[in-house]
Amino acid sequence: MFCSAIRNILRNSLNAAENRAITSQIRNLRGQQTRHEIEVLASPSISSKDDDKKKESAEHKGSKEVALDFRNREAHVPSFNLAAYVNNSSTLQQFISLGVNLHSIERRKGLGDFVLKLDFEKNVKPYITFLVDQGISPDDFARMFTKNPLLFKEDLDDLQTRVDYLKSKRFSDEARQRILTHNPYWLMFSTRRVDRRLGYFQKEFKLSGHDLRLLATREPNVITYNMEHLRKSVFTLKEEMGFNAKELSALVVRKPRLLMISPDDLVERFCYIHQDMGLPHAQIVQCPELLASREFRLRERHEFLKLLGRAQYDPQKDLYISPKTIVEGNNFYFIRNVAKSDLETFDLFLKTR
Repeated sequence: MFCSAIRNILRNSLNAAENRAITSQIRNLRGQQTRHEIEVLASPSISSKDDDKKKESAEHKGSKEVALDFRNREAHVPSFNLAAYVNNSSTLQQFISLGVNLHSIERRKGLGDFVLKLDFEKNVKPYITFLVDQGISPDDFARMFTKNPLLFKEDLDDLQTRVDYLKSKRFSDEARQRILTHNPYWLMFSTRRVDRRLGYFQKEFKLSGHDLRLLATREPNVITYNMEHLRKSVFTLKEEMGFNAKELSALVVRKPRLLMISPDDLVERFCYIHQDMGLPHAQIVQCPELLASREFRLRERHEFLKLLGRAQYDPQKDLYISPKTIVEGNNFYFIRNVAKSDLETFDLFLKTR
């Protein structure tokens, strides 16, 4: 009954919106008809001259656009096409059998030529053996080699030293495997450079050795991410959002990917969560997934819960809904399991927003 009443309200508001749109269109048509009558009364000679000028300017503009479009097309044509060499290159054939995306490689400057010059037996096979010795699954080779073919430039002894460094820092076998497969660029960083990066995170967020390993394993890419971006994100979380040192540490360990998101996007999401949804800092720390979700998705789902009278995020009150569940799953999951409603009501809601 309740959902039916809401659907009726939404339909009425939708009909009203449609009526307003139709009225606006009729007014525009009347205005166009009036302008047309005035144009008919205008001098034919003046009109023909204006038409000639418009045609000339349109032709001139069109020629410019064609030239510009040609340049854009040229800019997107790969400068190196590996497909033309596949039949005559056993290395490329082996890469294809592994599932490597050659098109992705050739789009990056210089990499196509580099890969073409590799000898599979001499330059690739030893690295595959090395990765297998580290416990890396062959299913992960395609993603690793596609993402970072420059791995084959590194000295194997240096790679072993970098893996041994992780062992010395008490990263488990599973943690090392996750780091190498999710961030193949990690092996490009010297032990000294990785040590400085880990030291920065430990000092900045006052992390224990266990929490530091947890952060690096959950999001290996954050350790090798652009340092300027990381510092801006930390400043935003501290100064603009107001998280204290303890809250910041917990937030980063639970969701390290937040540091890789644009600071402007973080501020926009935080403002909506904190002000519109009314969640305090402590609750946001418990549900960092909210900050990792796009603002329009948060707004859409929160407003729907508000319409149903279910936007209740205080655990001390009845009908409590965990904020974490708002960003979980697809729309069907959210509607059925969180909002306790149906797709028809949700679709009507989206049309009347």
